[in-house]
Amino acid sequence: MSSIPRILKPAVAAAAVAAAGPAAIGQSAPAPTLTYAFSARIDVAPPVEQGEIDGARKRFIPITGGTIAGPRLTGTVMPGGGDWQAILPGGLAKVEARYFLRAADGTVIGIHNVGVRVASPEVTEKLARGEKVDPGSYYFRATPVFDPPPGPHAWLRTKTFVGRGIRMPDHVVMDVYIVE
Repeated sequence: MSSIPRILKPAVAAAAVAAAGPAAIGQSAPAPTLTYAFSARIDVAPPVEQGEIDGARKRFIPITGGTIAGPRLTGTVMPGGGDWQAILPGGLAKVEARYFLRAADGTVIGIHNVGVRVASPEVTEKLARGEKVDPGSYYFRATPVFDPPPGPHAWLRTKTFVGRGIRMPDHVVMDVYIVE
């Protein structure tokens, strides 16, 4: 048992960090870098509108296919997945997509892609209506997680990824980067 009363332990821990100096609480390593892995063109069907639920406009966007090209992965986006969206007042859209990729060698790779899209209310409405909008007028980022079987694409399990999305009227382009 410790001789420090439980109520004082947080204060003692804070004092220990302060005594260690600024290096203990500042940046401890170089910032990660990004390496381009591939781009996916994800073809989509018109959204299925669910309506207002819990203060958000809920919708489902079916994924109908697409292509993948890049230095680390090539292949196709398989039809059948989808993107579940919750568009909140003020321009924040929470997105969660699940679908499958088929690599050029035939390997089927699952993907779960969670992210946010942030735009002014006007741009958000244009995107929701399927209108073409300048990608510089909104923020669309995601963190894809891959589920490949053992084999040549197992490396997708061993990395963290970020993606930058561009929403077009009938497809999404997602540029995927490895966080090094």
